[in-house]
Amino acid sequence: QVRLVESGGGLVQAGDSLRLSCEVDGGRTIYTNAMGWFRQPPRKEREFVAAINWSGHTTDYSDSVKGRFTVSRDNTKNTMYLQMNSLKPEDTANYYCAFRYPREISVSSGEYQYWGQGTQVTVSS
Repeated sequence: QVRLVESGGGLVQAGDSLRLSCEVDGGRTIYTNAMGWFRQPPRKEREFVAAINWSGHTTDYSDSVKGRFTVSRDNTKNTMYLQMNSLKPEDTANYYCAFRYPREISVSSGEYQYWGQGTQVTVSS
């Protein structure tokens, strides 16, 4: 079993920054697995935000966050991060981290096998 624990969400103003963390627990290391961030805005479906492959050398972002968000990972700490800069009110959502067995990234939520409980990010205007 893989357990994911997100942290770092909160209430900020437009233009501020936040860094989300996702720690993988359950006795499993993440050296060989791709991971991703998704978010679910109020009254909307879950959407892809960012993904990173097993080594950290390949990343992908949704167009709405490209240039403002940066995904990274520290495999020695079993942790993935999402640095969010220049936050906008439309970034308000519950943010989820996800884990998949393959090494390479996917933008499809259906291709991730484990999910965290989510951390709320609220951006006021």
